[in-house]
Amino acid sequence: MRIFSVSILAMMLCLIGAVNMSAQPPQGQRGPGQMPDWAQDLSKRISIDAYGQAGFTYQHNGNVENDELGNKKDYNTFDLKRVFLVVAVPITDRWFAMFMHDFSSEVHEYWTSYRFTNNKAFSAKLGQFKHAYTIENSMSPTELEAIEVCSEGVTYLAGCGSDRLIGTTYGRDLGLEFLGETNNGKFAYRVGIMNGQGVNKKDGNNEKDFIGKVDFKPIPELTLSASGQIGRGHAVDRSSYVNIAPGQDYKRNRWSAGFFYKSNRLRVRGEYLEGRDDDVTSRGAYVTSAIPVAKHLDVIGSYDFFNYNVKEDMDQHKVIAGLQYWFYKNCRVQLQYVYKSAYLEDFERHHPMTGELLAKGKSFEKGANHAIMCQLQVRLK
Repeated sequence: MRIFSVSILAMMLCLIGAVNMSAQPPQGQRGPGQMPDWAQDLSKRISIDAYGQAGFTYQHNGNVENDELGNKKDYNTFDLKRVFLVVAVPITDRWFAMFMHDFSSEVHEYWTSYRFTNNKAFSAKLGQFKHAYTIENSMSPTELEAIEVCSEGVTYLAGCGSDRLIGTTYGRDLGLEFLGETNNGKFAYRVGIMNGQGVNKKDGNNEKDFIGKVDFKPIPELTLSASGQIGRGHAVDRSSYVNIAPGQDYKRNRWSAGFFYKSNRLRVRGEYLEGRDDDVTSRGAYVTSAIPVAKHLDVIGSYDFFNYNVKEDMDQHKVIAGLQYWFYKNCRVQLQYVYKSAYLEDFERHHPMTGELLAKGKSFEKGANHAIMCQLQVRLK
């Protein structure tokens, strides 16, 4: 699947290069008018965007001691979080295609969509793309306020990284979706049937996930949103929160309800989320805001609560406070303090007599975790 996706990217870049070469006239010929019509049309249609996010992180775990397993009380690193190339092609005024690759990880999106109506009421999308569950998952990392991107609940329930049962899917999946908006954008919907296995993977079982979302705008600045997911997962790894074995199929349902208010003076977003993996319930909520205090300068604040396993009291509180400065269009510098009341710790369990390794993984531990993060974001458009 990865080879196929990278091949598509290579062919698209070669095509773009061919278009640019065709724009250069042979020696002795006039430039204007020599470019073929098809090449001129294609060069106007292809849109390329790119962005990168990189920074520095320092963490202090109050209850952790340095050990041979890699657990560290204090930890710091430079990190390259993502480097995206986005190629968009409006084939016609109704038919659209997109390719998105993250050079720090893997291919994220390749899909095509077609609008059936003269307005935006009904379209279909086929391929690999961000699914509709939650408000934050549909948003770009370049507009989300937190350096860690999504809230803990969205990261876990939408498959953005912390749910080891499904692995890191970046909130994306492979499938078919129907979407549209009516009443001058006041009402929007998305309904999809997806594999439920994540990015660049075939389905692990014969079940499909149904994911839907509806948005309503009573006023232009406010969006009310509800989303849900019904399906069966296929575990690819063992979780720190749920007792489900790798290779096991399990019930995986989610739902959420929230709001997003955006004006020149205030940007605030909140959401309640709940999920169920077999008989284990997870739930939480978050509120995140950005308040402009000077030209191009925002104060960032967020409170996030999430309980990974309600029966086992695996709850975590998270607080973010920081600043972001937009120094050019969609380019910014961010500085944030992050507090978490719990963390994951590597462990190994050995037989007391023979020393044989019985189990290894990550355990959920309660205790203060402090972090200072800074990030530079650069985007072409």
